[in-house]
Amino acid sequence: MKSNYKPLGKYIRLVDERNNALEDLPLMGLSVSKNFFPTIANLVGTDMKTYKIVYRNQFTYIADTSRRGDKIAISLNDKFDKMLVSQAYTPFEVKDTNELDPEYLMMWFRRPEFDRYARFKSHGSAREIFDWEEMCNTVLPIPAITKQREIVKEYNVIQNRIALNQQLIQKLEETAQAIYKRWYLEGIDLENLPKGWKVEKLKNLCEKIGSGSTPTGGKESYFTTGITFIRSTNVFDYNFKFEDLAFISNEQADKLKNVEVKENDILINITGVSVARCCMVPRNVLPARVNQHVMIVRPINKLKMSFYLLLNLCSTESKNAMMGISQSGSTREAITKSEIEDFEIVVPDARILEKFESQMQKLFSFKDMKSLENQKLTEMKDLHLSNLATIE
Repeated sequence: MKSNYKPLGKYIRLVDERNNALEDLPLMGLSVSKNFFPTIANLVGTDMKTYKIVYRNQFTYIADTSRRGDKIAISLNDKFDKMLVSQAYTPFEVKDTNELDPEYLMMWFRRPEFDRYARFKSHGSAREIFDWEEMCNTVLPIPAITKQREIVKEYNVIQNRIALNQQLIQKLEETAQAIYKRWYLEGIDLENLPKGWKVEKLKNLCEKIGSGSTPTGGKESYFTTGITFIRSTNVFDYNFKFEDLAFISNEQADKLKNVEVKENDILINITGVSVARCCMVPRNVLPARVNQHVMIVRPINKLKMSFYLLLNLCSTESKNAMMGISQSGSTREAITKSEIEDFEIVVPDARILEKFESQMQKLFSFKDMKSLENQKLTEMKDLHLSNLATIE
């Protein structure tokens, strides 16, 4: 072990302050993505005195790792002066922040290597626990506090840039939605459409509607590079998520040639809790294929309506209609190919549509640029976390 690696127990201690005064504080849950979130638990009849108070710069973790895949739920309270967490959670704090910076420690907890370590060290028969003793036995590099703060500052610069870009991306999406509503929803009577407008089924507007399949072997057959393999976890409304992106070989891709993704294709999730989410494929993930949970919707090229179709399918009206279709089955939430093909949308006059597409092209190009920038920044952030193990 390197000389600067120290047992964590030297620097942390348990805290257990209960809400005896019944303070009205934010009640938070804890996710494996290392974030607190407002709890949705039913609190009727609950004795709130048993809940634990967590102060700013204190940590909380869930010792049970057996039900959370390969991750451990742990986070730092950096948003509230005080908040409440479940009595089942384990809060703790750094003894001396002039020896160990809490944000530096949280960076270490965000490393996938720590998730794997915590899972490996968990034990128990009915459920596996990463107990307090194992937490204290964890060793990590503890450089000088000035070095820790320098590392945190560099990391936060990246985090803040990502957050600013995300705010801008959200604003661009809201702008696109506002333009769509103003042009195509306000004052439009479906029973008396303007001249040149019509209602059409998607199959009459598209040259491709189809989903793919998963290569034999499932996740075990994926690669770290190669042809992009798009799954429902990548498809969100208006946004393509690059996290946990999978790749397949050229040979695997050849077997899915009929579901090759092309520029300006619309992707729709067609099964599960994410059903009806849709986005446009980003150019920088091509070449790509999709699995059986994602539907490719490709408008006829001469119609020039990809952005209109995206905004339409993401609109509240279309979303509610698709959700209604997906919930009509008896076994699970799903939308079939034939249901997508028969889905009806309003098609505006060609001249208005051309003007709209031109505006959206500029807006979404800028949005995609910021999304790509965030992808690169996230890679830098991950590299920053990876380099923690090499600190002297």
